[in-house]
Amino acid sequence: MNQETFYAMALTRLTNFNFQQALELYKAAGSAQNLYQHRNEVGDLIEGCTPRLIDALKDWGDAMKRAEAEAKYMEEHKIRAYTLLDDDYPQRLLECADAPLVLYYIGNADLNQQKIISIVGTRQITNYGRDLCRKFIRELHEMCPQVLIVSGLAYGVDICAHRESLANGYDTTAVLAHGLDQIYPYHHRETAAKMVEHGGLLTEFMTQTNADKVNFVRRNRIVAGMADATIVIESAAKGGSLITAEIAQSYDRAVFAFPGNVNQPFSEGCNNLIRDNGAGLISNAEDFVKAMGWQNDAVRRQALAEGIERQLFPELSPEEQKIVSLLQQTNDLQLNIISVKTGIAINQITALMFQLEMKGVVKPLAGGMYHLLM
Repeated sequence: MNQETFYAMALTRLTNFNFQQALELYKAAGSAQNLYQHRNEVGDLIEGCTPRLIDALKDWGDAMKRAEAEAKYMEEHKIRAYTLLDDDYPQRLLECADAPLVLYYIGNADLNQQKIISIVGTRQITNYGRDLCRKFIRELHEMCPQVLIVSGLAYGVDICAHRESLANGYDTTAVLAHGLDQIYPYHHRETAAKMVEHGGLLTEFMTQTNADKVNFVRRNRIVAGMADATIVIESAAKGGSLITAEIAQSYDRAVFAFPGNVNQPFSEGCNNLIRDNGAGLISNAEDFVKAMGWQNDAVRRQALAEGIERQLFPELSPEEQKIVSLLQQTNDLQLNIISVKTGIAINQITALMFQLEMKGVVKPLAGGMYHLLM
């Protein structure tokens, strides 16, 4: 473990689990190590620090001891810690103002795959919801075999999504509301063990952190922020999955929901989302793939297999030129950022990026990012 990661871990303890405050301090100082080295001049280094916070940041003793204990546990259990500066940190989260300062991870899935979706919903899943989830994941795998599926390992939709992902050959990652020294719910430990081999377990919490209610709300932002799209399978009028959908919207991520019977309580949340334009309506995986522009995957694979030559001086449409101009100013941008800065809808952006890739203008990178080649 490098020193920066170690000091970042300690910093999350210094702020008494106020992760937003830890992130703000980190960004203001430039690094956790820099903050530690200037711990006695924090007031000069960072504007707006309260006297209480200045005093707290002078004494890193207990926080360092806790970080040392955590580092030892991590080494023994093959857990990795990622900070904002690490390449393996989920790059989509870097676009979120409240990104976790440190993430703890055990598993083998790439958290920066080109396509990542979150599947969420009620813990009281019905047979209708279970059938939707199973059919969606099975059909999605037929059309897009390289997708990382994220959820929260909870009862209901979460565990159904994880198990169906494993059954269909997908990697799947759970974002936990506690440390990696426990599994909650306990009954899902067998599935969690399989996910470590075909996906992973991810959390911002150190070991010895209980699965408190507030932690589940906190982790929802990670579920939403590390994915390209959030899909709500089933939900009552109120629930954590609706919070996740709202967060995803605030991050300018795509949100979709399955409609349900108007007389069924666990369809009410999805129906309301669709009615209020909080989510796009989908009835199957094909709807989702078309909305995201992912149907071009098969075309792309065929074109590459046939060795279609790229154009040396390609003609660009006005929308394509707008994207190119943006990437000329700031290269290597994530799909959602391109959509926001150009004002082009995400489903159109996906199709346009495919056309630009076929013309040899851009190439896809890990984390859903695109690099301008011209």
